[in-house]
Amino acid sequence: MREQKVTVYCGEGKGKTAAALGYAIQAASHGESVIIIQFLKGKKSGEMEFLRRMEPEIKVFSFTRLGKNFAELSEEERQEEGMNIRNGFNFAKKVLVTGECSLLVLDDFLSLLNNGLVTQEDLEALMKAKSEDTELILTGRGMNAALKGYAGKIYEIREESQI
Repeated sequence: MREQKVTVYCGEGKGKTAAALGYAIQAASHGESVIIIQFLKGKKSGEMEFLRRMEPEIKVFSFTRLGKNFAELSEEERQEEGMNIRNGFNFAKKVLVTGECSLLVLDDFLSLLNNGLVTQEDLEALMKAKSEDTELILTGRGMNAALKGYAGKIYEIREESQI
């Protein structure tokens, strides 16, 4: 069930979040309501702090409470952050169900899928919650096979070395 209003920015290169944020700024400049939810990146994202100054046109949420990247966390910290991530995922579903915005960006969502923090069933529930009017952008490393069936557009960002 491919949806033209589901876009994925994936790959090992830098720029996935930047591409999604650029799209979000463009949408907001055209009067669209935008919500950005960031996962797994710690609290040090300068882009997100800058975007917070654009409220109420762009609303930014982060469900990471610890100041480190997820990969740097101890097992106990991962469990705590797992609960925070779950809260963020549930918030994303609520945003989609209520139609609270016309564009929802889930930054680093692919890492949630690839690390088993959300399941394929969770992904299906998220897509069922999305109305036809809401555009959804997902970013992260490594395209997930389950997500391919929902994506209308997939952009793979990779770094090419110069000869």
